[in-house]
Amino acid sequence: MAYKFLVDTYETERIKTLTTWSTFKDDDLKRRPHPQDKRGRNAHEHMVHQCMGENVWFCNMLGIDVGALPLPSNETRLEFIKCYAKDSGKRLDALREKDNAWWEEEVSFFNVRRSRAWIVTRRIAHTAHHRGQMTMLLRIIGREIYSTYGPTADTGGLMQNKAETIYPYPSIEALIEGETAGGNNKAPLPGPGDKPCTERPETK
Repeated sequence: MAYKFLVDTYETERIKTLTTWSTFKDDDLKRRPHPQDKRGRNAHEHMVHQCMGENVWFCNMLGIDVGALPLPSNETRLEFIKCYAKDSGKRLDALREKDNAWWEEEVSFFNVRRSRAWIVTRRIAHTAHHRGQMTMLLRIIGREIYSTYGPTADTGGLMQNKAETIYPYPSIEALIEGETAGGNNKAPLPGPGDKPCTERPETK
């Protein structure tokens, strides 16, 4: 199937989203980038937006309805993780069954028509965009950041300094099990080490 790369990308993006959510603590969900400015979504609002938005895109644009309410009945961090893991897993299974003709057919995308391959690409980019906002929110509130596409300041700094790519859990199943148990057994992080973690370090 010519579009397997999009299926594989969606699979890894859902893992990265759940990994990012697992790095928040329960008390973090209401904190905003700026505490007096409601224009910046808090983590709870980001999770709602991800679950609802992805459900709408898949149902209305891609014709994939997993037959579930998009939000958990109890909107806690752990329940959002479980809900999105389950629903996105079903979407992944549905995508794996589609042939090339399905991917190439043009359907409605808001007020224009685009191929389903184009729409899934845009959905992946949209998810990555919001996950990036959540990653910045983690940094603002002082949390450690695991890898998404490679090393971070907490996994060893810059790639050229041999920093590692480290995820908190080896699988989604392990993530849910670990977070259900309290989230205290994530993979250890080495921190940035003794070298600058940016290409333009501040100089005194």
